[in-house]
Amino acid sequence: MNNVGEMHFRADRRPALWTLTGVGAAGVALAAVAVVFWGELLPLWLTAGFFFAVLGVSGPYGLSARVSADAYGLRSRVLVRRRSVAWADVADLRVRVTDTHKYGQYHRVSVLTRHGREWRLPLPYRNGAADDGRFDADVAALRALHRGYGAPESDHLVVVSNRTAGGGRRLVPLVLTVLLLAGAVGTALLAPHLGSERREWRSATPCAADTPTGERDGCRTTLPAVIAETDMAPSNRPRQSSWLYLVDGRPLERVEVSAEAAEAFRPGDAVELTLWRGQVREVVGERHTWREHVPGAGDAAVASAALALAAGYPAARLVLLRRWRRLPDDEVLPSALPFAGALLGTALWLLPLCYLRPTAPLGSAETAAWAAAGSLVTVGLLRWAWRATRVRAPQAVAPEAPAVADEDVFVSARFLEHTDYNPHGFGTHVVIGGGPPAVTPHPGPGRFAARPIPTGRLRLREVRRARGADGETVPRSWHVAEFDDAGTPVRLAAAPDDLARVVRLVDPAGAAAAYARPRPASAAGRNA
Repeated sequence: MNNVGEMHFRADRRPALWTLTGVGAAGVALAAVAVVFWGELLPLWLTAGFFFAVLGVSGPYGLSARVSADAYGLRSRVLVRRRSVAWADVADLRVRVTDTHKYGQYHRVSVLTRHGREWRLPLPYRNGAADDGRFDADVAALRALHRGYGAPESDHLVVVSNRTAGGGRRLVPLVLTVLLLAGAVGTALLAPHLGSERREWRSATPCAADTPTGERDGCRTTLPAVIAETDMAPSNRPRQSSWLYLVDGRPLERVEVSAEAAEAFRPGDAVELTLWRGQVREVVGERHTWREHVPGAGDAAVASAALALAAGYPAARLVLLRRWRRLPDDEVLPSALPFAGALLGTALWLLPLCYLRPTAPLGSAETAAWAAAGSLVTVGLLRWAWRATRVRAPQAVAPEAPAVADEDVFVSARFLEHTDYNPHGFGTHVVIGGGPPAVTPHPGPGRFAARPIPTGRLRLREVRRARGADGETVPRSWHVAEFDDAGTPVRLAAAPDDLARVVRLVDPAGAAAAYARPRPASAAGRNA
């Protein structure tokens, strides 16, 4: 920042960016040479050049990134694209958190305009590396400029991530739901064919000696063979095939078997091969017998039901996004795991029924009763999941504080800031009841290493639901109490009922006002 009212951000001219730029230029040159010198290898060289050119685009993109802010507004530039907006047209400055799974979380600043459009600034950003505090300082400075020359909609930093109402991706779960349901339908259509094939295999009789070779598909052919060598797949590679190699390649060179069969057979074993429809279905020897599993209608029905149940989880995520679409964009959504539990409970009765009665699940009184009882269980589990994923406002907590026991009670709660009673965030529990409230790094028993909470200087300002700015370590169902600690904001996170017990002991007057305060109407999420 050059002065108080002006900020400039430029990309770090790191060697990696220059390297990527060179790779892109080399790719363009390679593609051009491939076009000029026409030959048989043109597709190969042209593909290689195009690949390196695309790979190198990120180099000049990063080197050209510029962002500046002053009293007039924001301006950004990257490659050939420029954007600018006045502070009067900026509704809010937010932080978007993207989870890359492999490289950690990626933080960027997004600009929300008065018209509801949102775009992300190329700078500043924070990748998965260790946080040195520079990104937070830059965001605070940008927000200070916005407050000085504009009118922000929110009085706090809005952090939107995959856990919050405004960051939930709808396209990915929708595509997963459609693909899984399509797979379930396709697998169900295979059930009659597989059932017919298994019945034909089981009813097939040995081929007569005078049966022509072209007519042996409908009967079983038994041929002698001697094992020359076995090749068992490594235990750390379960998908790799295991093989039995036969002496002199007769009647065929090798047979694919399971890893257990490859381990059981030995070189020199005399075996009998049973062929049906041109494939080896059985290998029978003195020490071991291997039979290929022939899938039937029950296997297809189970696979179809499993795919349909798997589609229920991304569908549940879509339902939650739709159900809580009016929450503020940075409020944490409930987890869809209760619906996963309901789906698993449904699988316990549905999959066995599909395996035993794949074509007529309601063909008898017993299976009809089985399906009816299971359906009632599923309905009950879904009702429980619906209730477990409700959003509980702080004002919905019981207004009366429960009686405090004479002995110590350890509550799972933690302060989110480093304080003298929570140094380096060591506290995981708060102990109440047998003495003054204190922070402990353990769930008891005893107050070993406990740090007393200075109740005399803490003043409760607000009790709210968890937000994206509270971090990934705060469970989705917890609430957060914001205190004023002698001018320093401090946050305490805990389950709703536990948090109510603690704050009523720390600041009784503030707790009474906070839990009696009507909840403000939640604006509809802009990204819903």
